[in-house]
Amino acid sequence: MTETKPRILILFGGQSSEHSVSCVTAAGVLKAIDRQRFDVVPVGITRSGDWTLIEADAQDWTLTGGKLPEISSVTTPVQLVRENDAVVLRTLADSKIENLHTIDAVFPLLHGPFGEDGTIQGFFELNGVPYVGSGIAASAIGMDKHFMKIIFESAGFAVGPYEVITAKQWAQNSEECLHRCAALQFPLFVKPARAGSSVGISKVDTAEGLRAAIEIARAEDPKVIVEQGITGREIECGVLGGRGTQPSRASYPGEISMTDSEHSFYDFEAKYVDGAAAHVSCPAELSETAIDEVRALAVRAFDAIDGEGLSRVDFFYTPQGQWIINEINTMPGFTPSSMYPQMWAKTGVAYPELIQELIELSLERKTGLR
Repeated sequence: MTETKPRILILFGGQSSEHSVSCVTAAGVLKAIDRQRFDVVPVGITRSGDWTLIEADAQDWTLTGGKLPEISSVTTPVQLVRENDAVVLRTLADSKIENLHTIDAVFPLLHGPFGEDGTIQGFFELNGVPYVGSGIAASAIGMDKHFMKIIFESAGFAVGPYEVITAKQWAQNSEECLHRCAALQFPLFVKPARAGSSVGISKVDTAEGLRAAIEIARAEDPKVIVEQGITGREIECGVLGGRGTQPSRASYPGEISMTDSEHSFYDFEAKYVDGAAAHVSCPAELSETAIDEVRALAVRAFDAIDGEGLSRVDFFYTPQGQWIINEINTMPGFTPSSMYPQMWAKTGVAYPELIQELIELSLERKTGLR
């Protein structure tokens, strides 16, 4: 008898503003995943939240030129349900329920709200299906830049000065909110508290620009965080969960430096559209001591939020040699050219191997090793 291959549901698209980034990520994974080892079932989520089976599973989606990639229509509506002791992908055909596939694990390549914030993770937990990435609490903490900073401060990390503006605070007294933020040292970075891919972020150099920047951020999330700019190098490090009871692993660190004066910071355009806007070097040009320090700090941050699977941890390295943590991303950009896979490739784990390792880690959840 031949051993049955694990069947992996690749889930992408979603209801957040990062829908198109998710589609590009999925295209990369679908092309690189080892079909000899895994059966693959691609499923897309439309912007309205409908699930559909994707027939063409390796599209040439990009974020440059023409229309952005999107799951715009439902061809074969599907739903994931628990049936007895199995997790089944089913559809409604000719008014009859039809089971299409039994699913062994889900690889949710979803960014932003409803995909990276613990929401979909709770759905997977309810259905008892293993999945790639962090659990409910870690995903929620990793998505909220405010709560993330609280956790990191309590774990002993250095965190830059910041202010938080909730929807109620802004509605009750926006002037008081502006006054609090203006007390920070400019430049400031105004961000949606629960969004990613640099969507809705503005760099503000004077108090006069604060209100408009806050409104831009509020269009993505009613909760806004305003961070004081930090003088230092931007260093990132990838973390990969350990097998069984083994410790988590850190990649070599990478550094982002802006090369295009049209971009004042590493925004959405610089990340995904303008390939010449930034330069990424890995390993970053640091001393061996500094490299060891940041790798250890990245694992500490991952463990501090009880992370699982994968994360990218971002730091500032000041001229005084201090590490200041910026944020953790529990579902970082995962296209072949994204920072997280690039750092692991430089560390000796190629993109297809990284995909395989993450799936194997998710399948371990069946054994209770959590």
